[in-house]
Amino acid sequence: MATLKILKFGDPTLRKVSRPVEEITPRILTLLDDMTETMRAAGGCGLAAVQVGVLRRVVVIEVEEGKVLELINPKIIAFAGEQQEQEGCLSFPGNYGLTKRPMHVTVRALDRHGKQYDITGDGLLARAICHECDHLDGKLYTDVQIRPLTPEELK
Repeated sequence: MATLKILKFGDPTLRKVSRPVEEITPRILTLLDDMTETMRAAGGCGLAAVQVGVLRRVVVIEVEEGKVLELINPKIIAFAGEQQEQEGCLSFPGNYGLTKRPMHVTVRALDRHGKQYDITGDGLLARAICHECDHLDGKLYTDVQIRPLTPEELK
């Protein structure tokens, strides 16, 4: 496994739409493993392939230690409720904003074996799913933030 370079705000790649994964190859499996290592090393709870310069619809999320959610070609199929919470991004180190996201989200994706599955997340997991899926469409959390948070609000 390798730690990959995370693209920072201002890099035009972050605004590009990622392509679907047509076949799960050893390269995609390595990407999933490297993304997990990179996300953990950076102290994040989610990472989209576009953030490491790979324009494929691949996401890793870990909101509960040791439980990595790997999403290939994710598509949000249902959502409900609302939450307004602090949100940040590994591509915007040190910056946070107040965002409005659904409280409950169901996503359909493929796992690393090519098996389709649905998972429903609430709270932080719902927010992370929305955040990472937005990345795949070239959207950033700043596009949905209500307002930036000040350093005093982060304490």
